[in-house]
Amino acid sequence: MMQNPVYSREMKVSSRSIRLPLIIVLFNGILSMVTLLNMYSAVAQVESTAVIQYSSFMDMYEFVTTIEFILLMFIVPAVTAASISGERERQTLELMLTTQMTASQVVIGKLMSALSTLLLLIVSSFPAVAMVFVYGGITWQDILSLLMCYITVAFFAGSLGICFSALFKRSTISTVVTYGVLIAVVAGTYFINKFSLSLSSMNINNSVAAYGFGENVVKPSSGNVIYLLLINPAATFYTIINGQMGGSTPTAKMAGYFGMQSTGFVMKNWIIISIMIQLAIAALMIWAAIKAVEPVKRRRRQKKAAKKGD
Repeated sequence: MMQNPVYSREMKVSSRSIRLPLIIVLFNGILSMVTLLNMYSAVAQVESTAVIQYSSFMDMYEFVTTIEFILLMFIVPAVTAASISGERERQTLELMLTTQMTASQVVIGKLMSALSTLLLLIVSSFPAVAMVFVYGGITWQDILSLLMCYITVAFFAGSLGICFSALFKRSTISTVVTYGVLIAVVAGTYFINKFSLSLSSMNINNSVAAYGFGENVVKPSSGNVIYLLLINPAATFYTIINGQMGGSTPTAKMAGYFGMQSTGFVMKNWIIISIMIQLAIAALMIWAAIKAVEPVKRRRRQKKAAKKGD
């Protein structure tokens, strides 16, 4: 990756900019404040009751990691959604493509530089998350699975940003579309399941009213619509945290909420399947971004060939 000229340039620029230290300070400042407030609440409870409730520290872990996940999910589009469209607005994209660089080098270099910054944020936040280690309950395996989830959401949201940045000429439009699609994926899949659950409940109530049976036989559920949540990074994070917090199975709470059973191959392997699907979607978005940049490269070559012909 260090041989990618776009990646090298972006990393040099970001390391010399005041923006990166400010993001790190702000990101970790928010996490540290949340952690300290939760720690203060837990200690105050111990002082008043003289009983250490380890569940309060697990609740702190859940709350802090959720805040970190939300911050990452909304920071990533801000970093990537203007990466290529910004080059267009500065009229530097075509200049970059007059060199020997390929469209894939430009897209992947931009994306990897953004993800490197986000990986730095994730690693720098570990001291706040690791405070729970003092009281037990969280293992290194839990931290590694959480890290995998963070990397997946960063790659997923980052690929959306880079794709729309390549498709749209204006950074404002690409940023708005990226956030809109991300919110649609996260909130839309949830509300579709809620709507399906409501329809199921309504149908059962109508059957009970018409025929006088079915209320205790069939329970409302969202049905196969629940598998839409496989593309939802928030659902993946929720199942990971639920498993770490002592759920019978990682998907038990989520499946029960939508009237489903946490059985079957997909439910038992929900985390790995959802991560693979989200990474596949991210790869598709990167491919679309490369295809969107390639015509610019071809136009530059055609112009150069026309000038040589003249």
